[in-house]
Amino acid sequence: MKKVRAKFQCNAITDYGTTKVAQLGAVYGTEGENKDFTDATPSGDLSISIDKGTPACEFFEPGKQYYLDFTAAK
Repeated sequence: MKKVRAKFQCNAITDYGTTKVAQLGAVYGTEGENKDFTDATPSGDLSISIDKGTPACEFFEPGKQYYLDFTAAK
């Protein structure tokens, strides 16, 4: 199965009471793994709205980096 991997950093978390929104941006750099990601995905933004009370709600942290894997849905 083919997949594409990107690397994103959580830039901010906004709390709206019953939900939180995680704002992520593509990681870029000039060396090592980050250079590889820069060459493949030099820019990108992702915003995720997450219901409070779910495990995902506490998963994202500002400043922390995450891999994002894309696979085709059947």
